[in-house]
Amino acid sequence: MFSGTLLLIDDEHSLRQAIGRLLELEGYTVLQAPDARRGFEVLTQHAAEVLVILCDVKLPDGSGIDLLPRLRQAAPLAEIILLTAYGRIPDSVRAMREGAFDYLTKGDSDDQLLVVVDKAVAKARLQHRVAALERQVGALHSFASMIGTSAALGHAKDLAERVAPTDSTVLLEGPTGAGKELFAQAIHLASPRRSKPFVAVNCSAFPRDLLESELFGYRKGAFTGAVADKKGLLEAAHTGTLFLDEIGELAPDVQAKLLRVLETQQFTKLGDTQAVQVNVRFVAATNRNLKQEATDGHFRADLYYRLSVFTIDVPALKNRREDIAPLADYFLQNFAVKLRKRITGLDAACLRQLQQYSWPGNVRELKNVLERAAILTDELVLTADALPDDLQLLGPEPDAPGTGRSLRGMEKRQIQLVLHETGGNKTESARQLGIGLKTLYRKITEYGI
Repeated sequence: MFSGTLLLIDDEHSLRQAIGRLLELEGYTVLQAPDARRGFEVLTQHAAEVLVILCDVKLPDGSGIDLLPRLRQAAPLAEIILLTAYGRIPDSVRAMREGAFDYLTKGDSDDQLLVVVDKAVAKARLQHRVAALERQVGALHSFASMIGTSAALGHAKDLAERVAPTDSTVLLEGPTGAGKELFAQAIHLASPRRSKPFVAVNCSAFPRDLLESELFGYRKGAFTGAVADKKGLLEAAHTGTLFLDEIGELAPDVQAKLLRVLETQQFTKLGDTQAVQVNVRFVAATNRNLKQEATDGHFRADLYYRLSVFTIDVPALKNRREDIAPLADYFLQNFAVKLRKRITGLDAACLRQLQQYSWPGNVRELKNVLERAAILTDELVLTADALPDDLQLLGPEPDAPGTGRSLRGMEKRQIQLVLHETGGNKTESARQLGIGLKTLYRKITEYGI
């Protein structure tokens, strides 16, 4: 026995009743209508539940074949089977071209009808599951999923939401870990290309001699080891969005080829002579000052200006400190489920430590710090002693009574902070602090850092 809701549109009462009864005996719920007008009325009321539409080709108020586009628009996830008293090959071909699941002649065996309906129902169920998964993914990566109410984040989201419905190239600028890929995904999901591929490539993750073949693909024999044709990421992103992260890492020759794609939507594979046509929307990201690099000759100026049609500054976490509390709550809720722990939040002292820190690794670093803390804690509420040592050493806020307001204490915390931000690079730390390297070493010994 099967289940599901079907819509049967046929003006022959006796035949409609017979087919409806046959399908009901198989376990289906069958909605019926004698003409196109009433068929659309029923479909409007039950569009979300109808899996398959069985429609007569000749109705009093329309042709089933002509109605196909309207039926698909009214119920995009439903499959449509056309029924006819006289099977004609041209009509069958046209019906299939218009998107019908099948084209059946009335009077054929009941078994054949049931087999076709069962297959159509299975396909429609699969389409409903895929749509549900796409909605879940969209909810996780949409603009609404971005956590925070800061003005800096709000401004970046507003710009991204405005450009998303267009096909304009977008350049996302901001430090590592600030959430540039999340912005790229949200732009894609808010665009007309949302149901098409989103292909992300980190340009710094490939050796420079391999990135070209990954992006553009190659023909068999193009170089030693090319034993078969390879489709590149540009082809994989056709009709969708290609996200180029850390685009400042592109080699000059690859920059030249990419510029041509941006201008013409065409490229030539390695080892080939024929151009490939694609339809791709580009979103790029960088943690560098790409404009300055173009001015200095380290990045093609023409490519920079082609990429920066619409630039969005994704703010660093230190510029949106009011978002730290809601971000921390969100991450802790997720880690509580992941680690099977009862963590309900963090206390005020722990939050102060997080808000004082400069977060050179941005949201990604905050997430990693909280995951480590969640692993270490056995309490319901996360406390500051679960944080890494360098965060604990920041001490209380300067205006807390009786703590850390001395110049020595402030100097110690500043040295610790800069050392952390530079990854322990003492030469760079001394430069940023404006002191000599010997002085830095002496203060490290003096403060026991």
